[in-house]
Amino acid sequence: MHLLMIFLALGIAWGIRFIPLDTSDNWEQRWQRSLFLFLFPPLLLIMTALAIIFMGAEGEMLGWHSSWLGYLMSISLITIPTWFLLKLGFQAWRCCQQIKTYPQQDIHGQTAHFLEIDLPYIAQIGFWQPKLVISKGLLQVLDPIQLEAALAHEQAHVQKRDTFWFFWLGWLRSFTLWLPQTEAIWQELLLIREIRADLKATQKVDPLVLAESLLTVAQTALTLSNRCFETPLFSPSSSDSLTQRIDAMINCSEQPQSSFPWHWIWVFLLLIPWGTLPLHS
Repeated sequence: MHLLMIFLALGIAWGIRFIPLDTSDNWEQRWQRSLFLFLFPPLLLIMTALAIIFMGAEGEMLGWHSSWLGYLMSISLITIPTWFLLKLGFQAWRCCQQIKTYPQQDIHGQTAHFLEIDLPYIAQIGFWQPKLVISKGLLQVLDPIQLEAALAHEQAHVQKRDTFWFFWLGWLRSFTLWLPQTEAIWQELLLIREIRADLKATQKVDPLVLAESLLTVAQTALTLSNRCFETPLFSPSSSDSLTQRIDAMINCSEQPQSSFPWHWIWVFLLLIPWGTLPLHS
């Protein structure tokens, strides 16, 4: 019976990931759809595995005997994500420790860690309280007004705790690359995250100035690994993503939100595997 539960969860997870991404929706709908497609499959697998481990390797359910194979597979479904979490957590910790060694500088009233490189780079790096990192190259290519716009963009990431939440999303991505559309949905989430920060920043700065800053950085962008605890103003991606960001700013699109309770009703479906516990004996 345990094997049946695992294969059923795998089938549901695989099938959900075949739901297409609809780029014709507004940003709010795209954000909610992408979150569901990205989160539900791996969380369903984890919850199913935890339920089976809690049941134990012995016993029966609805006349079906439990098997050690299903139990061991469940342990694997928990062990592998745990290993990836420890790995990413260690990498993030090392990165944060390295940032502390960078000299600090006051820039437009914000404390930033200064990166001595010629290529333009600005990002929030860390977890719940990330550190602002700015390169010498960025200060050379952006004028004071453009720099203020870039800082407003990064401050928007801080307000939304993007580095913290995307660390966990990046963890889910790390062990689910075998599921359909994982990378496509991840890029969609990154795009909407940046658009959300762009639109938040345009409440304080001129959208055209922020767009100019983005284009300037994009033209000489620093190619770095896409850390799940990093929110750069621009990360190398498709030109279409850059165009969508600029269009959203110029057209004053509505910010995608994630605070509406009814958007998270599907979370209760993750409890279904635990509902089978009374059937096990």
